[in-house]
Amino acid sequence: MRKKIVAANWKMNMTQAESARFVESLLVDLGDILDVEVVIIPPFTAIARVTESLGKAQNIKVGAQNMHWERNGAFTGEISSALLRDLFVRYVVLGHSERRSLFGETDEMVNLKVRAAHEAALRPIVCVGETLEQREKGKVEKVLSTQLRGSLADLGEKELLETVIAYEPVWAIGTGKVATAAQAQEAHAFIRGTLSKISDETTADKIRIQYGGSVKPDNARELMSQADIDGALVGGASLDPRSFAQIVKAAQKEE
Repeated sequence: MRKKIVAANWKMNMTQAESARFVESLLVDLGDILDVEVVIIPPFTAIARVTESLGKAQNIKVGAQNMHWERNGAFTGEISSALLRDLFVRYVVLGHSERRSLFGETDEMVNLKVRAAHEAALRPIVCVGETLEQREKGKVEKVLSTQLRGSLADLGEKELLETVIAYEPVWAIGTGKVATAAQAQEAHAFIRGTLSKISDETTADKIRIQYGGSVKPDNARELMSQADIDGALVGGASLDPRSFAQIVKAAQKEE
């Protein structure tokens, strides 16, 4: 069984003080929840404060929103895997649609970052997804296949198993629109099928695939109850600790 993973992507939000208050509230709401892996992904400036605020809470990991593929050097404004490891970061989001569309990141660049993350023992959350125009033109599978094969090129079985895929239909990010559970499941099933071709069926069946795109407490359980949806990459709704805690609880197995 694949353990659900729910991640809070704060994007360019949250001061250090706000981050500390968020974590304090989240720990009260979630307690020592163990059957869901929880990841908080703050801006770089708040990573250390979040880690400090989490204290000994072993059930919540810390992630970063991006990184460069070089370990060091003259790359003004960038951050490396070594610098993230120094902050006790465990996960790193790579290839988010905003990085691809606003900052021109290509599959080749994402692949360099993914391989650099694995070399540093960081676990990448690799984002893939289509625009509304691509969906309306029937290009969803072509787009997903191209992004997956390009972003995951030259990874071995161990690296693939330590990679999380996040399917984020671009048209549903921050828009309030959300893919139906059936639409999301269809895309996730296609992604898993593509992963089986990149590796093999046994490996693909173990890789976790999150859904990201206007996930909220009222749609989280239906989405995450689908056969191939193994969690959520949460944007706007993750800025409120109560809202995010509800989404995490929706990922728990029903008794």
